[in-house]
Amino acid sequence: MGKGVVEGELEGEVEGEVEGEVEGEVEGEVEEVSDENGEGVGGSASPANGSPSQVKGSVQRSGEGSLTKAMPPSRTNSLFPPLPLYGPPSLLRNAQCAVFRCTSAVLSLVFLGVIVLGSAFTSIPLMFNHIWIRLKLQNPNKRRPFYEEEQRRSILRKEGEQEWRKKKARRQSNTVRDDNEADAGQNNGFTPTEGGPDPLICDVAYYARRVGLDMEEFKVQTEDGFLIDLWHIYDPSEYTPLPPASRSPLGPSAFPTSSSPPGPDPETKKKPKYPILMIHGLLQSAGAYCTNDDASLAFYLCKSGYDVWLGNNRCGFSPQHTLLSYSDPRMWAWNIRQMGVLDLPALIARVLSATGAPKLGLVAHSQGTTQTLVALAKEQRPDLGERISVFCALAPAAYAGPLIKKMYFKFMRLISPGAFRVFFGIHAFIPFMMTMHSLLPGKLYGALGYRVFSFLFGWSDDRWDRGLRDRMFQFSPVYVSAELMRWWLGRDCFAKQKCILQTREEWREEDTQYKVEEEKRSSPAATAADPESGVEDVERSESHAHKASTAWYDHRAPPFALWVAGSDLLVDGRRLLHRFASGREPHVRVVHQKIIEEYEHLDVIWAVDVVEQVGREVKEVLWATCEGREGWRVPVGCEEVDVWDGEGVVGRGKEKGGEGSGSPEGSGRVKSTKLDGRG
Repeated sequence: MGKGVVEGELEGEVEGEVEGEVEGEVEGEVEEVSDENGEGVGGSASPANGSPSQVKGSVQRSGEGSLTKAMPPSRTNSLFPPLPLYGPPSLLRNAQCAVFRCTSAVLSLVFLGVIVLGSAFTSIPLMFNHIWIRLKLQNPNKRRPFYEEEQRRSILRKEGEQEWRKKKARRQSNTVRDDNEADAGQNNGFTPTEGGPDPLICDVAYYARRVGLDMEEFKVQTEDGFLIDLWHIYDPSEYTPLPPASRSPLGPSAFPTSSSPPGPDPETKKKPKYPILMIHGLLQSAGAYCTNDDASLAFYLCKSGYDVWLGNNRCGFSPQHTLLSYSDPRMWAWNIRQMGVLDLPALIARVLSATGAPKLGLVAHSQGTTQTLVALAKEQRPDLGERISVFCALAPAAYAGPLIKKMYFKFMRLISPGAFRVFFGIHAFIPFMMTMHSLLPGKLYGALGYRVFSFLFGWSDDRWDRGLRDRMFQFSPVYVSAELMRWWLGRDCFAKQKCILQTREEWREEDTQYKVEEEKRSSPAATAADPESGVEDVERSESHAHKASTAWYDHRAPPFALWVAGSDLLVDGRRLLHRFASGREPHVRVVHQKIIEEYEHLDVIWAVDVVEQVGREVKEVLWATCEGREGWRVPVGCEEVDVWDGEGVVGRGKEKGGEGSGSPEGSGRVKSTKLDGRG
């Protein structure tokens, strides 16, 4: 991939951090620890898989605390530019940091204000159209594709709130036990322990208890010292949460060496549930998978019989580090690569350690797919693929969509890295958003959040349950670094290249080659060629070898399953499917792919019919690719799902009636395709 980036890893009482930029391929991580004289001492570090790193080239040294010297050049690595280097704290550096925080506080608020005004301005025509329809004595909501289903769910929620009030009033009476039994019968055996009107709070455990489940929180430490949140969704009727000491950070650790399931529970004699890890998108937390009551993907998969773990990336709602403080710019010197090669392995290792499983199923949405695609690349951390039974990508974000050309995104792409820091700082990206999240009432914040993000990212709530929309935005935004947003939107990286692992010139050249190949195949000369001459076989072999040389992944890549939103303006999932189908990735086996034409970017996790369109298929793909299935509990509805043989397609098992919810009517046109064999 050209130049690689070698990151500094903090270990012990580290006063400085040195990051190196190397020539050639980088296969691992290198620790650079500053000594008392500021000289970098290089040494090989062992990543989670235990393999030593080999690095060639020169090391870029720290700028002795000067932010001016820490500025990256305007022209940097086209895929993963080197991060800024910040030396140990000093009076000068602290003063410079304060200046950046002051300028960015003002300018980023101005930028945010422009976005808010823009969203308000574009809402005016919609408001007048809504009023006009009302004046004609019509209900504008009836035009929504799931209007009837939304009404049905709204009635059920109101009835549930009333029943909860009655239950609270009878709580001390002798009928409590009968109430619990009735609740369990109406909720497929899961007894809710919370209810009533929705308080609109940022608490996954609360919403899990509303559907008869619960959540326990683990702390996970990454190799570079960040403490991140891992949420475990469980059925309280068969699982007892671990004590806090067992859920505290364990420090960076290697993957467990187990190669078989842990075995049945000694008390209940039940087989364990197969673990799955779910990763969220940009500016979100893993709570995004838990907002639709029983139709939430996390709750649906948990009730179907999977052991569900929700992984959050670094910083999240409460930035924590073993050594660095919030005000230290070194705490914010990271982008998508660190999230992929450090956060994701730490989360996977902790889940495997807690469950005793040799592998897990990985489900990711949007940015979660990006960090996974980056981590699995053969120049990054390809050994991670050996711990994943299948990678389920929802709205995969590998190529940019047309929305990247919008004026507000173009502004961020045109300004230089130095100007970007003046506008957005060297710490968290517009932290004022998180401040407003904590101050505004949930309903007002939810309404504002929808308007602003809808304006920015070009999607609507047409296919969501509007009665739950305010809840959906209680779990976003979260703290992210300004460097991450510069990677997404700045002049050097994704916004310019429009791809996460290829330069713009490279993928355009591939498009040209593909067109030439298509013309050759369709030309009369190719049709009239002698099939026994062997010329066609030689050309095909040479073409295959050339494509393999530019592949992103090697033989360690796990099976892929992809669900693409056909009306997604933010990312171009079709281009990724085309890359796999054209033979550019000979080692990638696509187990399942589906294009849902009417879906937008967030519909793959929030649509009313998400269980029917996505959830059931994810459930089946996870089970079909599970290794050693005889040692795991069979998920509900997967009794007839065939074992994937490594080369074929996932068989469609029969669904039990009543699973999921949502009306099939108005579900839109669906294009479903399953590829056989390798991409």
